[in-house]
Amino acid sequence: MTTINPSTGDPLPQDAIQRVLFIASSVHVYSIPPLTSNKGYTASTWTANNNARQIFTARLRILETAIPNADGSGETLTTDVVLEDPATGQLFAAAPYTDAAAVEPVLDSSRFFAVRVVGDGGRRAVLGIGFEERGEAFDFGISLQEVRKVNGIEKEGSGGGRKASGKAAVVQEVPEKKDFSLKEGQTIHVDIGQKGRRQKGPSSEDEGAGKALFSIAPPPNVQKGGGGMPLLRPPPSAQDIKAERRKSRQDITPEPGSAADLGFDDGEFGEFQ
Repeated sequence: MTTINPSTGDPLPQDAIQRVLFIASSVHVYSIPPLTSNKGYTASTWTANNNARQIFTARLRILETAIPNADGSGETLTTDVVLEDPATGQLFAAAPYTDAAAVEPVLDSSRFFAVRVVGDGGRRAVLGIGFEERGEAFDFGISLQEVRKVNGIEKEGSGGGRKASGKAAVVQEVPEKKDFSLKEGQTIHVDIGQKGRRQKGPSSEDEGAGKALFSIAPPPNVQKGGGGMPLLRPPPSAQDIKAERRKSRQDITPEPGSAADLGFDDGEFGEFQ
């Protein structure tokens, strides 16, 4: 089967390779009015009056064509957005994707795009296309993004502006390099600061700043001979408490007295015979 260049309709060389990057089986094609504002296109004017501007429903494909160069230095890579008859596959229109302005999204919908097609003799026209599903429209935009990345096509500028196609060479001024190396006879003196010297005590300003943080002066230190409160005695240990109890019991225990003190009579019957 002979492959055809979608932009011109001419047969391609036998060693040419075509690859389908995206395909949508049902896309609505519209005849849209000329652009009257620099902001961009709006799909609401295309679908007004019960889709009065709709031409027909086509099949959309993104075709990548690689043609080897005659001198063997590589290959020429082109990409086209093709609108075809879904029943017969006959070519209806093709849009060479050479710059980002070839396919522009509209301002009021994510499912509609304005496509700049090229016909016989290089005549150009802008057609509107609308996807039935938002998912297909999203995949279509991602495929075009990959094409821009591979072919080096710049994106559209902000505010609907357009940039020139192709990779632009960016010239940057290279700053002059300065030579910081030591010349012959030059030395480096390093000042290590206060190393080995006695540190100065805190200044009066620092002491005043420290005192200002506290309105109440701290209590004087008793260890330094001040007249403050004495330190409390530590609580006695368990052994000290037990020794104190034994001592108190010994103090109150009465010494053994005489028989009279114990209630016995020392008289005649005081002793047992």
